[in-house]
This record gives sequence, C-alpha cells and structure tokens, in this order.
Amino acid sequence: MNKGFFQRETLTVARQLIGKLLVRTVDGYRVSGIIYETEAYDGERDLACHARSGKTARNAVMYGDGGHAYVYFTYGMHWMVNCVAGVVGYPAAVLIRAIHPIEGIYHIRRQRTPIKEKNWCNGPAKLTKALSITNKLNGVNLCVRDSPLHIELGLSIPDGWISSTPRIGIQNTPEPWKSKPWRFIADLSKLKKQF
Repeated sequence: MNKGFFQRETLTVARQLIGKLLVRTVDGYRVSGIIYETEAYDGERDLACHARSGKTARNAVMYGDGGHAYVYFTYGMHWMVNCVAGVVGYPAAVLIRAIHPIEGIYHIRRQRTPIKEKNWCNGPAKLTKALSITNKLNGVNLCVRDSPLHIELGLSIPDGWISSTPRIGIQNTPEPWKSKPWRFIADLSKLKKQF
C-alpha cells in the first residue's frame, strides 16, 4: 500500500481497509489475514478517540504521518493494532477489529490453541495474539513490504457486502460520538467464498 492511501479522511481509510491484507513477518515467515472489520477514530473532537485529551506519550504516534501502526495495551492484558490515518498533526487512526486468516495458519493455530478456528481472529485482541503483535511494532511503517507489519492490496470488496454500525466498547462515551456509525464490517460468509 502506498502512503497516500492512509493520508486521507479517517472514515474513508476505515472503509477501504476492508479487504486489504494485514501481513506480519515472524521468524522470516508471513502470517496474514484479510481485514473484514474496522473502526474509525477521528481526532481530538471525537470523544471516543484516544486523542480526546490531547497528545500524550501513549498516543503520540497518532499525531504522526498516516500509514504507521499505533499499537496500545488495554484492559491490562490485550494489545490492539491501528493504522494511523490522515496528515501529520491530526490524530486519527483506524482500529483493525478482525481478519480472516490466509497465511501462516500453523503460527496462528499455535498462538490460539485451544480456541476454535472460527474465533482465532474475530476480535481486535484475538488477531494481535494470533499475529504476535505487541508494542514492539508501535510506529512501524505499514507501507513498506519489508516491515515486520504491513498492509497489502488484498481484495476489492463490493459496497453491498459491507455494513456500518456504531463502534463497540465505548458505552461511557457521550453522544453523538457513542452512536456514530464508524464501524465497518464485511459479510464474512461472502468473503470466504473468494478463497
């Protein structure tokens, strides 16, 4: 993916990441999956966004250039991976919520056993565990193919396969931000037929 893809409005990036391939290189091997669920977080005005209180050590990557990974720890136990979107100085990111595994199935199985295969990567903390994503990847360039974590073109997903809903896990966020339909999810049953 080129940098320009990420240097656009956050909602556009969130929608168009659906169908792209998230690739993690582990010990020289590719582990990857098609992105089928994302959420947009759009700047300091968005009261569900980590930037709502301004720049901190934790969210500093969000204020950088689009096309980098923002990896953070949550609930004292889980890593989450985001793609920084937009231009330098504007803190926005897209949370990758779910992927459909494509490559490196052995690695994913090892990371996720004894979890059932259908639940290996169907949540943001699940996919980071499956792909061995931690804060060591915070700030990496997602546009470079030799990066340990990057994004490739993948599939073109028809608009009719994608729905938008309010974001998940932000129950304490005030309106209108709580109800913004900024979560994008593809119909996984249709997506699987592409393989």
